[in-house]
Amino acid sequence: MDYGDPVEAVIPGVQGRVLTVLARTEAELTMRSVAELAGVSANQATVVLNRLVRLGLVERRDVGVAALVRLVRENEAARSVLALVDLRDGVLARLAAEARTIRPVPICLAVFGSFARGEAHESSDVDVLVVPPPAALADTGQWTEALGQWADRAARIAGNPVNLLEATVEELPRLVRRERAPWRTILAEAVVLIGAFPLELNVAS
Repeated sequence: MDYGDPVEAVIPGVQGRVLTVLARTEAELTMRSVAELAGVSANQATVVLNRLVRLGLVERRDVGVAALVRLVRENEAARSVLALVDLRDGVLARLAAEARTIRPVPICLAVFGSFARGEAHESSDVDVLVVPPPAALADTGQWTEALGQWADRAARIAGNPVNLLEATVEELPRLVRRERAPWRTILAEAVVLIGAFPLELNVAS
């Protein structure tokens, strides 16, 4: 999945660009402003907007010679567009919910990299830091199976491959002190799905 432009990924072309612009603001915009923000011609934007008005996704209000438009956020189809704009947040919530089913429970499971920054494209991995609990070291078979099942589900939810980076609580301080990628990046941008963020484990000390 392309999380940089999720609406355009699902609704390609001028219509996707126009819907992206409208979904990212609650303010009324002139048709010309929509065209400029979407990077399309005024004629292209007008054709698409008039069609969206007929479909009920967009409302139009004429003020003098200007036509003001905005997304009808109560419209159910428009709500789907809004969900696409916020797709990353929705996926993170689902990944966190799935992470709570892992047994034994990880000390920390955190997403980092392009997905955490909202910049992942269709060829990007979902990078995940995994800090296993002590019980995982006692039964590596169960842990590996449970983590693998979560990663499979996560890949289906996100639409992108999942790349697991595993490190124990004991290993983390040494890895972070090296100040090499991706460890400092993880500390700076990780989005925790479950457990405690590494900084709370004093990994930077």
